[in-house]
This record gives sequence, C-alpha cells and structure tokens, in this order.
Amino acid sequence: MQFVNPIRDVKTIQAMKEELRKHSVRDLLLFVLGINTGISLLDLLNLTVQDVWDGQNAKQFLYLKDEKTGEEKAYYLNSKIAEILSEYLANVDWKSEDYLFKSKKDCRPITRQQAYRIINHSAREVGISEKIGTNTLRKTFGYHAYYRGVAISILKSILHHHSTAETLKYLGIDRTEKRTIKVDVNL
Repeated sequence: MQFVNPIRDVKTIQAMKEELRKHSVRDLLLFVLGINTGISLLDLLNLTVQDVWDGQNAKQFLYLKDEKTGEEKAYYLNSKIAEILSEYLANVDWKSEDYLFKSKKDCRPITRQQAYRIINHSAREVGISEKIGTNTLRKTFGYHAYYRGVAISILKSILHHHSTAETLKYLGIDRTEKRTIKVDVNL
C-alpha cells in the first residue's frame, strides 16, 4: 500500500468538490462524507440509505459498529453532508436498504478500485500532484480537525490508532511545529 497525503489546502478541497460535482453528485457525496467524518472507505462503501436518512432528512448521527471491538461509534453528519445528501437522494426513488454509493452497473456498492479512480482522477484534474488515494479522505478529515483544535487523543480514537504518535504520523503532522490554538467558548 502506498503512502498518500491529506489535502491540506481548503481552496483545493473546494476545487475537488466542484470537479466531482461535474461527474456526479454520488461522487461528490463520497468525497464530502469521507472528509467530514473520517469513516474508512470500506465503511463508506457499505453504507445504506437508512444509515444516513430518516425518510425525510439526513440523520444527525451515523452509527457504525467497530468490527474489532464490537463497540458502536457515532459520527456526526454536518450541514455540508446533509445538503449534498438531500440533493443526491432527491434524484432517484431510493429504498432504505439501497447502498448509498450504488454502482451504475448493478445494485452493489462501487468497488474500492472505482472509488480510487474517482478520487484520483478529480485530484489530477484540479492539479494535485501529491500522492492521492482513498485514504486521503480520512487523512484530510484528521488533518483539518487537528488544526481546528480537535484533540489528538480524540482523533486517535476516531481513526482507530494505538498511539497519538501513530496518528500524527498518519496525518503528516510534525509534532515540533508550533500552532496557535483558539479556544472560543463564546458564551
């Protein structure tokens, strides 16, 4: 498995969204859901409509069972996800058990290889020259969460890592780098 990088620049993320939208809202949703939750690709591809949609609106949380521990984890589905999810689900008559990222060929989810092609192609189209892959989605989530003040211990848990050092390395973060932390309680 090759090492891939997060997308560090927010303008590049926006360009990726625009590029993915040109191809399909499904592909855009895959990207947005991945970079906003940090869910693994396998879990993303196995999502069904009922996992994220209550019949009229996006659910606030997605609950997934950890295969190793059996523990159920909650992932927040923010307004960016809800907006694209609503747009995506409005286009087709969906059944609750349908895979969210359904292949255009059959009722199965798209493959890991197809997800890679989608992400990699769009990255090249917007001029990203770094190594990009499906793991880029999780890394982008973690990288931006870290720089927005989310504790590394929380990210370690979300990403299922054994140590904070592993998480920092995974995200491509230099521990010696100084960062300004803005704690805005805003009471």
